[in-house]
Amino acid sequence: MTPGSNIPLPAPRVTVDVAAPVRLDVSGLLLGADGKVRSDDDFVFYNQPTGPGVSHRSGGGATPDSISIDTDAVPAAIEKIVVTASPDAAGQTFQGIEPTATLRDADSGGALATFTPPRLGTETALVVMEIYRRQGAWKARAVGQGYADGLAGIATDFGVSVEEPATPAPAAAPPVAAPAPPATPPATQAPTAGSGKINLDKGRVSLRKNQTVSLVKGGRPVLSSVMMGLGWEPAHRGKDIDLDASVIAYGPRRDHVDSCYFGKLQIVGGAIRHSGDNLTGEGGGDDEVITVDLGRLPQDVTGLVFTVNSFSGQKFTQVAKAYCRLLDGVTGEELVRFDLTGAEPQTGVMMAKLIRQYSGEWEMTAMGDFVKARTVRGMVKPAAQAL
Repeated sequence: MTPGSNIPLPAPRVTVDVAAPVRLDVSGLLLGADGKVRSDDDFVFYNQPTGPGVSHRSGGGATPDSISIDTDAVPAAIEKIVVTASPDAAGQTFQGIEPTATLRDADSGGALATFTPPRLGTETALVVMEIYRRQGAWKARAVGQGYADGLAGIATDFGVSVEEPATPAPAAAPPVAAPAPPATPPATQAPTAGSGKINLDKGRVSLRKNQTVSLVKGGRPVLSSVMMGLGWEPAHRGKDIDLDASVIAYGPRRDHVDSCYFGKLQIVGGAIRHSGDNLTGEGGGDDEVITVDLGRLPQDVTGLVFTVNSFSGQKFTQVAKAYCRLLDGVTGEELVRFDLTGAEPQTGVMMAKLIRQYSGEWEMTAMGDFVKARTVRGMVKPAAQAL
């Protein structure tokens, strides 16, 4: 199977096992129509190995852990069961590890399908596969959605209460209390490197390269429309530079859907709109703005990469103060900012990406990756590889 592909289940009882060169923890979550568990009892894993119609089996390190599903015994309120995996060793990523999920007939043990998620890197947990209802029938879908904050991040996204870290804490350790407000509000501070996914609860966030922010506040999505403002200035004593901001839309298999740029100011039915071309970068404020109506984006648009190209051929070492910032499309409030502090002698740069998560929320990641490309057409392939 490939990411996003699905097959009908030919058997009412199936098992999904996930194998890798290292030991993995495999879990299952039973989700309702809202994409959340009904309670923590719907989280099936090594410490809670049974749930309604779903069970966990540990391989003890000798064989893969697995999740078994008896579709006839799954409650009617449950619409899907997601199967997740994370390395057993604390902090280990999937870099260099290729886990393979095998869907089997639980009674015969025969393999029905296999799936190996492609291009894994810093992820420490994966939603590997889902078993779901569709018009009264059960199907299986390959997912391959990665998380950087481990199994706890997946569990939290799907509504499980996670009060302790994934690694065992000393027995006497008290629950972590909320810190007292600092003397200086942290609204514009960047999160500490390696702190995992952050959200907008504390106000505006300044990102560094490769940091990610979840576009939620108080645990709920806050945005129906966003604007990505991109700006730049010529370097000191430099001449005018014609840079072009664009956004490239991709589907769940990293397939190119369409590109929005100065020559095509609207795509996907007007859900993505471009403000038009700025030929110099002179003047204060954003030079070009791309508006994205998240609520109107088709479901087959799951990733957006925002790029800037030097159509005139000058290199980014001749550009000063290049930045991108995400604003609330309704209020105009600045939410996230990324300043490009370094430059390379190239003609294209991928500034940021917006990724629709399996749970439905969107995440923004600062990129700052340079490419040899003077137009958005030359950015399509490298941007797909960066998703």
